[in-house]
Amino acid sequence: MKTVLSINSSILGDNSQSRQLSNRLLERIQKLHPNTKVVERDLVKNALPHLTGEQFSAFITPPEQRTDAQKVLASQSDDLVKEISEADTVVLALPMYNFGIPSQLKSYFDNLARAGMTFKYTATGPVGLLIGKKAIVLATRGGFYFGTDKDTQTKYVKDFLGFIGITDVEFIYAEGLAVSPEQKAKSLELASEIIQAMSL
Repeated sequence: MKTVLSINSSILGDNSQSRQLSNRLLERIQKLHPNTKVVERDLVKNALPHLTGEQFSAFITPPEQRTDAQKVLASQSDDLVKEISEADTVVLALPMYNFGIPSQLKSYFDNLARAGMTFKYTATGPVGLLIGKKAIVLATRGGFYFGTDKDTQTKYVKDFLGFIGITDVEFIYAEGLAVSPEQKAKSLELASEIIQAMSL
């Protein structure tokens, strides 16, 4: 059975365009693969704290040497790593806030970057350990940024996912959503058509 991890980071809840597109993608996946297991993670409803020095210290301390307090600090991150490790596909709903990713998503990434668990250091540089997975990113923006130097999201997300071993990353963009109602409808329709045409 295929397992899909669906990650949402929009502050707009069900009104989020990125969430609506990710829901359409999940519906298509489940239509093509009825036995798919979907695990949903809402990074706004279940927000993660920003990374602290104490938490980072807990991460890099060998499990058998952690204090009780460090075990608590590391446990949530351990669960997140286990969750994504068990997924075959990651569906990431990605709104753009002030030219970047939501801070909630950054905190999530900080919890995933675990030496020895999601990547390892080698003589030739870091190597990702979460191999064999696919990520599909539904990127929604109020303006038009794809292909410009203001699109800080695409490279950053691809770099981070690649860092932990997920190199098969596909982006679907819906841009200009704040330009006009007509442009919004056009962009969302185009993204939906791409989703429906995907071979999953």
